[in-house]
Amino acid sequence: MTMRERVESGKLFTDYCEGLPEDRVKCKLSIMKFNASRPDDVQNRMQCMNELFGTEVKAWIEPPFYCCYGTNIELGEGSYINFNCNFVDDGKIKIGKKVMFGPAVTIATVGHPINPDMREYMYTDPVIIEDNCWIGASATICPGVTIGENSVIGAGSVVVKNIPANSIAVGNPCRVVREINENDKKYYYKDREILEED
Repeated sequence: MTMRERVESGKLFTDYCEGLPEDRVKCKLSIMKFNASRPDDVQNRMQCMNELFGTEVKAWIEPPFYCCYGTNIELGEGSYINFNCNFVDDGKIKIGKKVMFGPAVTIATVGHPINPDMREYMYTDPVIIEDNCWIGASATICPGVTIGENSVIGAGSVVVKNIPANSIAVGNPCRVVREINENDKKYYYKDREILEED
């Protein structure tokens, strides 16, 4: 089994061989170019994103943005990633359509064994965020987590377990506090009502 196959299958791996270091350098160069792009040069910024992800991107990312490979991230149409987000994408990260990220969100697909003698090795477990989710500022999403469609993750939450669809989840560790309901169609924040003019 090659090291890349070990990475994909979630087995212990090291990333010092098989062109993985070179892939990370290529990604870092693309990130430097993207993060240094002018805010008024949208065409260049989009070109940088396409280069970074290795495919046409139909979403928006505010620099600075950081990741390990870029090509392990699938970014759905209409999604928005705010500044200072960090995606540790040794494993796959799949983001659905119209997902919103607040500033400084971290997604990690990599972990290390607890055993200190083995800690130099890593394993991956993919992260999936389904359509229409909102991930609050400074949330951390840990390896192996799936967040169901339409769900909201509160700012500063640490998500270590799957979150079902249509849920509001907060805290450390993150837990569901309630389902999205009819009241949410009436009020946009506390007692602030959604009016016809809105």
